[in-house]
Amino acid sequence: MATRFERQLEELHVQMITMGSLCEKVITLSAKTIEGEDCVKEVFDTDKEIDAKEREIETLCMRLLLHQQPVAGDLREISAALRMISDMERIGDQAADIADLSRFIDKNCAQIPDEIKKMVEQTVHMVTESVDSFVKSDINLCRKVISDDDKVDEAFNKIKEELASLIHNNMDVKVGLDLLMAAKYMERIGDHAVNIAEWVEYSITGVHRNNEHQLGGN
Repeated sequence: MATRFERQLEELHVQMITMGSLCEKVITLSAKTIEGEDCVKEVFDTDKEIDAKEREIETLCMRLLLHQQPVAGDLREISAALRMISDMERIGDQAADIADLSRFIDKNCAQIPDEIKKMVEQTVHMVTESVDSFVKSDINLCRKVISDDDKVDEAFNKIKEELASLIHNNMDVKVGLDLLMAAKYMERIGDHAVNIAEWVEYSITGVHRNNEHQLGGN
């Protein structure tokens, strides 16, 4: 029979999966707002759900730390979860920023670069796999997420080039800049997924790498 600590740790895994699913949802919805779909409110509502889930997981982690006295490996896992939910909360915020920008993009009937859709798919996969790697303690999967960020960066660079060409060919400059900012937010979401994966790596190995993806307050 599972101990109380084991049951609570399992609950943590379930809550992390739920928060990860909300992040996947908000990223996908934010992309739809850029394409003109009327789901800005749903993005904001999902962002609020992510904020609430962050507080719920924080409470659970504090309970585990204060009452269960976890051993070193479990302590790393709980500490990593606390770091991960901070990045997941920022993913929600930046998806909301994209939805806010979409109000201006839609009005001007802008031409949406196809690479933005690729970035959305890539970042959703990265978030999904980073959370999966935590639940499964899968070192190879979390390192795959870290490696996959190069694809998001490459897509962002292509978007910059395409938007420069579109602006040169008479796209409204403000619309072009709004699209570029939306793509930049998507790139940052990819960076947050990398941060999540790095904390998973720490929870497994006890070592946290320092790299250019760390975002601090962004």
